[in-house]
Formats: sequence, structure tokens, C-alpha cells
Amino acid sequence: MEHLTLYERIGGEAALRLLTDRFYDLVFEHELISRLFKSDKEEIKEKQRLFLTQFLGGPQLYSEVHGHPMMRARHMPHTITEDDAVAWLQCMSAAVGELPIEKELKDELFDRFPRTAFFMVNS
Repeated sequence: MEHLTLYERIGGEAALRLLTDRFYDLVFEHELISRLFKSDKEEIKEKQRLFLTQFLGGPQLYSEVHGHPMMRARHMPHTITEDDAVAWLQCMSAAVGELPIEKELKDELFDRFPRTAFFMVNS
């Protein structure tokens, strides 16, 4: 039996486009964390899609375009608190919840995010 990555099991690029579109709609409207996202929404969504592709076991698209993710270093210029991480996770949870996949797969997908979100906290 062939082992499929989480990226493949959730639906690949199509699922990540749905996820990033919904996630950033929520983030850009969120009163606490919208301040962290000041550049072009489409550019931010594309970088996130590339990163998530790689993060979830798909092709190494982010590294091919932007180099090693170094996510903590890339986020250091922004003040990120624990409250910001919680808000980010709430937005991600809502976006994951809207994906047309089984609950168990939604849970597995969301479980990939808390550790990374709290790793970005720098204040």
C-alpha cells in the first residue's frame, strides 16, 4: 500500500487554495492579528500555500522559490504574542473546519499547527 502524505490526503493544491483563501479572509478581518498582515493579500496567500504544500509533505515549492523557510527568523520583525498565536489558530481552525474532508482528517491537519504557531511567539 502506497503511503500518501497529508498534503495528498487532504486534496493537494486545490484544498490548500481553499484553505488559504478562507484563512486569510478571516485573518484580514480579525481585530487582533490583522495588523500583522500589511502587505498584498494575494502574495501572502501564495507564500502560505507554497509553505503549507511543503509543510504537509508535498513538493518543496516554498524552498524552490524562497529558499529555506526559516519561519521564525522571517517572523522576527513582527511582534507576535501568545494571544496572537491563539487568534491565528482560531482562524486556522475555522478555515480547516470548512474544508470538504472528513473530521478525522481535519483534526490531523489542524494538529500540525499549534506547535508552529507558538514557536513564532517572540514577545
